[in-house]
Amino acid sequence: MARPWPEQLRFSKADKALHVRFDDGNAFSIPFQTLRTESPSAEVQGHGPDQKVTVTGKENVQISAAEPVGRYAVRLVFDDGHDSGLFTWDYLYALGEAEARP
Repeated sequence: MARPWPEQLRFSKADKALHVRFDDGNAFSIPFQTLRTESPSAEVQGHGPDQKVTVTGKENVQISAAEPVGRYAVRLVFDDGHDSGLFTWDYLYALGEAEARP
């Protein structure tokens, strides 16, 4: 089966969330706070399995820009200056699934 491909990315400042719809019919709402605290950047994830940094105080973070990276990812720029995470489509899908779990 082919990997799900994003059909729509919509950033909502009012909801403080990224709404993403994939071509497999799944749609997710991922809070900006989750995107910031789970950023795939080395600054957050570290360089090894035991190096993840717990990021706090990001309840009101906003996304100020989104830049496509090839055909596989988007680089999100947060209003707190963080801009080094490349969010692949697979990673966004995984974050969306995690947010959708009860």
